[in-house]
Amino acid sequence: MNFNLQPILMTVTAMHTDRLRPLLRRLTGDEKHAPSAHSTLDVLWVLYDRVLRVSPETADDPGRDRFLLSKGHGPAAYYAVLAAKGFIPESALDDLGGWDSPLGHHPDRVRIPGVEVGTGSLGHGLGLAVGTALGLRAQGFQDTRTFVLVGDAELDEGSNHEAIAYAGATRLPLTAIVIDNQSATHGWPGGIAARFVGWDVAIVDGHDHGEIECALQNTHDRPNLVIATVEKKGS
Repeated sequence: MNFNLQPILMTVTAMHTDRLRPLLRRLTGDEKHAPSAHSTLDVLWVLYDRVLRVSPETADDPGRDRFLLSKGHGPAAYYAVLAAKGFIPESALDDLGGWDSPLGHHPDRVRIPGVEVGTGSLGHGLGLAVGTALGLRAQGFQDTRTFVLVGDAELDEGSNHEAIAYAGATRLPLTAIVIDNQSATHGWPGGIAARFVGWDVAIVDGHDHGEIECALQNTHDRPNLVIATVEKKGS
């Protein structure tokens, strides 16, 4: 399926997440991941509506901000936001996982405009974001920011600890958002923030748009961690 974006680019306007929920309900066939999708909806909307310097028109601009979805399972909220902002047509939401649909159960950067990286196995996104931020710095993009959305449970993957340590030691211009729904199996002494040595840390209500925006808009001279607390998984 090839997207013709021109008609929808003319009609995109700012909207509240109340407008997004009907879009989210159009994505069926992956209901077991519905809680994962709903837990990320507000953060994703604030990112794309208020923070990220990227649009359908600038999706290939080398100087655009980068967003990587490490929490790639259950991407329905991501697709809904991309549709609301004009990256994909809303009609695509009615065919999640279809044989010729570009919207798979994990995002595919080759088939979906605006998606920076294909995700699936948990624990890879933060390392990819570190590499992205490092590459942008090496190319001289001083004002380009990199964001990555991570689930609290995938922090149990050892690959994240290497990424966290490297980003802190090199003071990368990177923002990691951790959706904290208390689903981590092992936990961590001192909580999530204690894992991110050398990072600035903010803890926000994962549904409060003002708190989320404030934490994401702030610029730092070292990597920034935003912990977005949401309802406990299964509650």
